[in-house]
Amino acid sequence: MPRYVNKPSRWFWPVLLATTVFFASGQGAVAAPDIVSIDKVAHFAVFGLLGILIARTQPPNRWWLGFVLASAYGAADEWRQSFTPGRFVEFGDWIADTLGAAVGVAVYARWTWVRTLLERKLISGRVPPVAKGPVVVPDSR
Repeated sequence: MPRYVNKPSRWFWPVLLATTVFFASGQGAVAAPDIVSIDKVAHFAVFGLLGILIARTQPPNRWWLGFVLASAYGAADEWRQSFTPGRFVEFGDWIADTLGAAVGVAVYARWTWVRTLLERKLISGRVPPVAKGPVVVPDSR
């Protein structure tokens, strides 16, 4: 299991996602395909990801905070929407948020390969190997 390191930079991704949700839910209308209950799928996926990202900021014995904080943020977001013209509070959206957070954190906690994948550095800092040997430049005459 990857070793937990307490760094403030670990909060970058969850804060970015929460900020995106904040601005998106403040809009009077949200563009979405005309598919029944697709918004519940979107809530489930986004808050599942938020739960995982928050869990990543915690040591293993406190991963449950990812679930709690994502669910609480979903409830606060639904309440906030009650003040946005053209938006409505839906209990079903909060349920989708909470279930998404629960499943996301459970997957993160139970599946080692998910944690390993998420903890992999995007840029290793190593220079990729270069082919050795003579460089042949084609004659362009």
